[in-house]
Amino acid sequence: MLVDGELVEADSGKRFDNINPATEQLLGQVADASTVEMRRAIAAARRAFDTTDWSTNHAFRKRCLEQLQDALESEREELREELVLEVGCPRMVTSGPQLDDPLESALRYPAKLIDEFPWETDLPDGMAMGVLNRRRVRKEPVGVVGAIVPWNFPFEVTLNKLGQILATGNTVVLKPAPDTPWNATRIGRLVAERTDIPPGVVNVVTSADHLVGEELTLSPQVDLVSFTGSTAVGRRIMEKGAATMKRVFLELGGKSATIVLDDADLPSALMAGLGVCYHAGQGCAVQTRMLLPRSRYAEGVEVLKAAFAAVPYGDPQRPDVMMGPLISARQRARVLGYIEKGVAEGATLALGGGRPEHLPTGWYVEPTLFTDVDNSMTIAQEEIFGPVLVVIPFDDDDDAVRIANESVYGLSGGVFSGSLERSLAVARRVRTGGMCVNGGTPYGADLPFGGYKHSGIGRQNGTLGFEQYLETKSLAWPKA
Repeated sequence: MLVDGELVEADSGKRFDNINPATEQLLGQVADASTVEMRRAIAAARRAFDTTDWSTNHAFRKRCLEQLQDALESEREELREELVLEVGCPRMVTSGPQLDDPLESALRYPAKLIDEFPWETDLPDGMAMGVLNRRRVRKEPVGVVGAIVPWNFPFEVTLNKLGQILATGNTVVLKPAPDTPWNATRIGRLVAERTDIPPGVVNVVTSADHLVGEELTLSPQVDLVSFTGSTAVGRRIMEKGAATMKRVFLELGGKSATIVLDDADLPSALMAGLGVCYHAGQGCAVQTRMLLPRSRYAEGVEVLKAAFAAVPYGDPQRPDVMMGPLISARQRARVLGYIEKGVAEGATLALGGGRPEHLPTGWYVEPTLFTDVDNSMTIAQEEIFGPVLVVIPFDDDDDAVRIANESVYGLSGGVFSGSLERSLAVARRVRTGGMCVNGGTPYGADLPFGGYKHSGIGRQNGTLGFEQYLETKSLAWPKA
């Protein structure tokens, strides 16, 4: 772990296992921290923020981020191998959001903003209490940030958090998911060995105990918790953080819908349904509901069956595989439980639904397609986080929008039409934080990402994401 500038083991000497989800074999071990180490890391981050010039020295921060960028680039291929092993993500996915995409811009974009962002803005003179005042709005870092990261896209989420947290002048305690700790400890080692980032500015604390991470929510020394994960945990963070009026950024779950309108190019649009097979559907923004017009429903289902039957899945080391295992035996059991519930509630299991016979080792579930689904069913309302697509019929555009919005979530979505104008009109009515229009992908370090409703609070990336790690101070003084 990285605590107060030192690479350390847990005081107790305890370690926990890191397991390869594709082989179920032990990869190695990592330090298993207790609340003792977490509290020490929090204290170090507090001290670094309060007693160094990290929060005010813009040029130094930018140089440190550039150093970290160079260090990560030098170990890109080691990171790639590590992610395939501990995340179980297919090798092809590392060329996109698992590794190469965030490595390209997650640090570079916020480092660029250090020079471009309006840290101070002068307003027109104004009268107050009979005095004419000069007025200024100033942006300052929040302070100590607790960053809690999930296991599905761990490097991507970590780097997008660190880039903006550090560029804005905050210090951080990073708690990676116990399922995928090594990418975070690698970052910690590179911070310690290859950058001038002062001790305490970045801390990485690994633990198999989720309650160790909860110290970040409870501690009055932590000013903001930046969390990506399930809605249930996000709700707990809000509840526990209320005692210290904790600011939160929460990027949570989703049950996103793809709307295929009746004038769409059906074979092309239906390929979006294969998104649930990309990294085995383990993504919060995956579009897991597909809405088809009744007039083309039977035709669409046949195309989807053929596509799902042809999905290349299995060993994530293979370059042609788009779908690897689920992260753990527990997650596989959870997904299989949802499939059983879908059958019990009357949906038609059109394809898949079980453990593949040809893959006896590894936490795999077959690409699974449900048809004849009513939007009120559990499999249409709850986040499954597995390779399961539910197909729902609709009558017209209004009905499609109603069904898409009939969810507690609002993270992502998609719409296909032969008319861009029609697609955009529908996209504007769907209450989600992002919409893929005719196959577009709203993703990038400069683009805000987050959700409506139970899908979260705040935004990752873009200037909106940058500003959520800042406080606002208003200044006024009498005009001479």
